[in-house]
Amino acid sequence: MPTPPRSPRSTAAPRHRPQPPSPRRAQRRPAPPARKPRWGLRAITTLSVVVLASAGIGHAVMTSLDADIARVDPFKDMKNRPQAGHGMNVLLVGTDGRDKISEEERRKYRLGGAPCHCTDTIMIVHISEDRDRASVVSLPRDSYAVTPSHVDRVSGKRHQGHPVKLNAAYAEGGPQLTVRTVENMTKVKIDHYLEVDFTSFMKTVDVVGGVQICTADPLKDNYTGLDLPAGRHTLGGGQALQFVRARHVDGASDLGRMKRQQRFMAALVERLTSSGVLLNPMKFRDVTRAVLGSVRADKGFGTDQMLDLGRAMRNFSPSSSEFTTVPIGRMAYAVKGVGSTLKWDPVKAERLFHALRQDQPLSAHRPGGAARIVPVAPQQIRVQVENGTRTPGLGRRVDAALASTGFRTTKAPVNAAARDVKRTIVAHDPRWDRSAKSLAAALPGSELRAVQGLGPTLKVIAGPDFERVRKVRAEDPGQGEFGVVRGDEAACT
Repeated sequence: MPTPPRSPRSTAAPRHRPQPPSPRRAQRRPAPPARKPRWGLRAITTLSVVVLASAGIGHAVMTSLDADIARVDPFKDMKNRPQAGHGMNVLLVGTDGRDKISEEERRKYRLGGAPCHCTDTIMIVHISEDRDRASVVSLPRDSYAVTPSHVDRVSGKRHQGHPVKLNAAYAEGGPQLTVRTVENMTKVKIDHYLEVDFTSFMKTVDVVGGVQICTADPLKDNYTGLDLPAGRHTLGGGQALQFVRARHVDGASDLGRMKRQQRFMAALVERLTSSGVLLNPMKFRDVTRAVLGSVRADKGFGTDQMLDLGRAMRNFSPSSSEFTTVPIGRMAYAVKGVGSTLKWDPVKAERLFHALRQDQPLSAHRPGGAARIVPVAPQQIRVQVENGTRTPGLGRRVDAALASTGFRTTKAPVNAAARDVKRTIVAHDPRWDRSAKSLAAALPGSELRAVQGLGPTLKVIAGPDFERVRKVRAEDPGQGEFGVVRGDEAACT
């Protein structure tokens, strides 16, 4: 059997359902999502605006924030649009604006060069009709796309539909062509449009007190200057920007970056919902002003929509959010005149967008349901189970439960030398501490105990507190049909 990996040496038509009375209900389909990490942060903070609205922040405060939002009309004269589904869909587009970042910060965080004002991140955020769930789907900027016919916003010439990388739609036709191209590709009707840049990203992270990120492996990117050892980190604004921009820490390039952006987004939801930020009017004002000063939104997204949605989302939490990337069928798909693109898997992508149109949770399409994210896959962890109590059969029960969730047990449990343990123990050689943490995550309430010289086989000494084995899985963007990660799964443990 293969030896488990060692740890690093360094440490719509909407459905009819009861809703709170609202005199303006008929004209609203609100829009405040959770955005993408790089740009996602601002989206999430925009979402925090509406969550806070449910906590009693007044109309006057919200109106003053509304005045900070620049307006754009991405839906002007649009025809032959997809049929509206259930819930609400927001297209979040991130550009690379950096006009207000100082020269010193540009040098420190490797932000040299003039901004291209092109789209760097594109996401669809779906808010369920019952306002209990946000589903975030990343659309890679290098996705193979075919634009509808349009007028080039620079030359003024009309172009017939032609192949492009998805992010080129913004350069050719601005927000309107971006929305039209995304709708044509997904058959998902976009209800609202939000566009952000990273000018205020660092300030926003700092205002909320930083965001906690956990990484099982060191992350280093010479292009952005990111240099994080393995472990738990609270990122300030500058490091957060490096984290969500990094493309060269592994071989996954943009796909890896989107995955880290989704993790950052989940961690930010956790920060906003578990700290006092959303309940402190002054802190809330500072956060939202830092965010909304660099946001452009469609004309239909205003104060009333924020308040209405905020009241409906008062119970929103990290477990209410889920993140994924559109399934890719072919990497490095060469297109003449365009270059290397990413071609979506037509069958899986259609199932994904069908779920959005039908207001279904994406995690329902993941085999095995929700599972805790851990650094090492259970299939790589060898375990010897011992019964640390005088309860007959407990060792066999624990062994079977671990084996059924993927751990490589010996299938030969034995009695422990001491039969009076009070709490389940995960004993491990310090060199295999990552495997031990993964095993402990599957045994809620267990105690980690380092034992020098134990070797690659971990030991579980079952105690009277044992109740169940929690499902765990390694962080893998290919896990399940859509590779969905829930917000609470991505949090530090």
